[in-house]
Amino acid sequence: MGHFYKRWDVSRSRFGDCVVVGFLLVQFLDFVLTYLGVLTWGPGIEANPLINSAVAAIGLAAGLGATKLVAISCGILLHLCRVHNMVALLTALYLAVAIVPWTALFLTL
Repeated sequence: MGHFYKRWDVSRSRFGDCVVVGFLLVQFLDFVLTYLGVLTWGPGIEANPLINSAVAAIGLAAGLGATKLVAISCGILLHLCRVHNMVALLTALYLAVAIVPWTALFLTL
């Protein structure tokens, strides 16, 4: 477990800064691709039940925006706690389960 956290007195990490910027970019891409996907194919295309619930409750842009703000807030909190390996893992996970499938789906148009 020692690899997932660092002490507060450690100086800034270029790796951590790059990872959090990558995380923010992936979140933005997921927002855009999900928004366009739901507009193109309807709300049934979104597989995440939390996003489906938020979209049903407050609308597409607001629901997606709210869920992305929560995800971004959690990622920044992890970054501030210097848990950069976890942020990198989450970024890779988002790429694998959100960005790649959406991209593949849009390439079939």
